[in-house]
Amino acid sequence: MDIRIKMCGLRRREDIGYVNEVLPDYAGFILSRPFWRSISREELKELTGLLDPSVMPVGVFVDETEETVASYLESGLIAAAQLHGQEDDKYIRRLRELTDRPLIKAFRIESREDARRAEASAADYILLDHGTGTGSSFDWSFLQGIERPYILAGGLTPDNVEEALERTKPYALDVSSGIETDRCKDPEKMRLFALRARGFQEK
Repeated sequence: MDIRIKMCGLRRREDIGYVNEVLPDYAGFILSRPFWRSISREELKELTGLLDPSVMPVGVFVDETEETVASYLESGLIAAAQLHGQEDDKYIRRLRELTDRPLIKAFRIESREDARRAEASAADYILLDHGTGTGSSFDWSFLQGIERPYILAGGLTPDNVEEALERTKPYALDVSSGIETDRCKDPEKMRLFALRARGFQEK
């Protein structure tokens, strides 16, 4: 099982240094206000300039215009966009007229019906979460029967990542608050999360 790892909510030069040591597959940057992890376009440019080229930068947007998201994608500052608001399939189709970059749509999962709705999304990838940055997990049993590859998010930590992989079969894992201490990325938690996720797939 080849599990990919996305570490999200990066906002400091130190965070990029930690990522460059751990080398997850994706690095996530919050590009919509007013979230406390949000960064500006100028900060994004600085941070992605320091990022190891093997790590794909992903921009996270909440209810931005299609033109705003496309401008980031077409600038080359990010390689994919993660849509975390009320964006629907109509929005995704309009955005695809402006860019051919990969699009990830996040869904809040509170029932099996939510999981089935996510499975039908027009996005390139779906991310299944408990909410927007809640730091808590949802009932993973809702994912039984999902055949489409998905990114699992919500409440993941170094302590439960192996259980998450045991109980679900995600394409990728998305972690943010679970690798933080006092609202700052914790290099030891980042290393441990990656180590346990990668160790599980080697079993």
